[in-house]
Amino acid sequence: MPDNDDIDQRFKTLTDQISARERKRMTKIAEQEWARQPRLRRARRRRRAAIAVAVLVAAAGGFVVYRPDVVEGVRASVFAGFADFGTAPTAQSPEQAQVKAADVSPFHGSPAQDYADGAKGLVMPKARALGGLSRKEVSTALRHARKLLIASHLDRKVLLGGRPNALIRLLDPEQRAPFVKGLKRPDGKKGYESRRWVTSLAPKSAELASETFKVNGKTRLTTFKEDGFVRVRIKVNYLFVYAIQRPGRPETLTRLVAHNLGTLDVWRVDDRLRLWIVDWNGGGVAPARCDVDDTFVHPFYPDSPADLTLKADAKAVDAYSQEEETNEECSPLKSDT
Repeated sequence: MPDNDDIDQRFKTLTDQISARERKRMTKIAEQEWARQPRLRRARRRRRAAIAVAVLVAAAGGFVVYRPDVVEGVRASVFAGFADFGTAPTAQSPEQAQVKAADVSPFHGSPAQDYADGAKGLVMPKARALGGLSRKEVSTALRHARKLLIASHLDRKVLLGGRPNALIRLLDPEQRAPFVKGLKRPDGKKGYESRRWVTSLAPKSAELASETFKVNGKTRLTTFKEDGFVRVRIKVNYLFVYAIQRPGRPETLTRLVAHNLGTLDVWRVDDRLRLWIVDWNGGGVAPARCDVDDTFVHPFYPDSPADLTLKADAKAVDAYSQEEETNEECSPLKSDT
């Protein structure tokens, strides 16, 4: 039986026989396969041939792989596929198995790849005097709206099921107490289902596959009349895109899209600004299960069982659309996220 050094030499000899032109062609194919992997949501076993090609080219110095930590395991399966190489070699140390690589973004190939990173995507309009408020007061209100968006969608602890403490502190005092109560005992009829105001994954249902969150959207300033007074209304419309996976299961990598359609009313009482959330986080989240209703987001993964609550005649929606609206509680997606 050949030793590891002999196998490595034969592996190098095999890859050296690939012409530069063929190597370039294989590299392009492999890059396309890896780029498509996250959004096609297919099981890894159905991608084995494409992955094997990627690793072969990587060994020849011509390809940058997506997950270097799985290279050694796939390399072993490649050796197992060539009978004349004998039994696959034993696993090497990380130092021995290291391949020069750069990560392909999990957002690559989706609309989110062109979105801003995190809070950089929360660009507020220029403040101006409006609705009886000064430019400085409107500027304060816009900064507050931005803080609300960060607290409800970009707080990692909240995203993974934690208590939204930053958001609680930002609420109007009259909204704060019922919001806290709604976290403990959600009540859609008599009180708040507070957890719906944030993007919060069900505990143990997911882990973050990327430290980067993608953000795209806009904020509009308008006015409205109430009780004879003109007041300022801030309307937010943002998409937040996260790369997630089942805990310890990188093959389930999925992009989750949360759509915050929200309204914040602003007015002055004596010398104090009132900032009141009228509605928040109303655009939905996808892909998520509809058959679990505990106010947390339960992601729908490539290997998830069918959601039986989905109506057969429900209109399909685009998770990345900021204009599309539906009255359905649960809608199928037009395409993968």
